[in-house]
Amino acid sequence: MSANRSNQEPFWERKTLEQMSKSEWESLCDGCAKCCLHKLEDEDTGEVHYTKVACRYMDDDSCQCTVYQQRNDLVPECVWLTIEDIPLFHWLPSTCAYRLISEGKPLYDWHPLISGNAESVVEAGVSIKGRVLSDANVHPDGMQEHIIRWIE
Repeated sequence: MSANRSNQEPFWERKTLEQMSKSEWESLCDGCAKCCLHKLEDEDTGEVHYTKVACRYMDDDSCQCTVYQQRNDLVPECVWLTIEDIPLFHWLPSTCAYRLISEGKPLYDWHPLISGNAESVVEAGVSIKGRVLSDANVHPDGMQEHIIRWIE
């Protein structure tokens, strides 16, 4: 492959996560907000189970954090995805661009970087929009009752 052709490929196809600029890294987020769902890990198998319970600061209509800049102060267990954490990306949904790229897989056609449309995530049924409860309304001991199967 010539260097010229390689420069015409989208950055996510020609760069590793470690090689991406901050803006490229941030643009990988498709806005599905699945990472903001509470998850339960099976202590015996290590399997991660998603619940339909979202962080209380998640705006269900926009799938955006309402306290993005202060989220780690308000929710200390909120995870920031960093380059150092790439080996741990197995807990991310199989549709997540960060996980896909770390595994050498292509992005889905509905990803906004490919579709050119931020709403394509919602249209494809991949977003949490309209499908979740706030953790402000769920007792922590009751999370297991809210395990979902629609996360891929």
